[in-house]
Amino acid sequence: MTARFIVLFETPAGPEAFDRHYHDVHIPLARRLPGLRRYTIGRDLVAVRGGFPYYRVAELEWDSMDELHAAFASPEGRAAAADTAHLQKLAPVRSMIFTVDESVL
Repeated sequence: MTARFIVLFETPAGPEAFDRHYHDVHIPLARRLPGLRRYTIGRDLVAVRGGFPYYRVAELEWDSMDELHAAFASPEGRAAAADTAHLQKLAPVRSMIFTVDESVL
């Protein structure tokens, strides 16, 4: 089983300040999360059906939901969460966790 944490960032009022903080501060914090297997960032998002696209999307992956929960309970996880509160001031943030059923294909 794979567990994923997805974060959707709405368009910030100041994209340059958001990008600078996200790349210089947040990514280094998140990359220290225990057990993190993969971290991808999407940009140039295009809405397919209605609404506006998000500004950025981040997807983080662990081997299990237990590992994901342990990562965010760790000191590194608490630091990343605290920094997300700062990012929330720059752009609205939405997030969710889920397991991946890779047996569909």
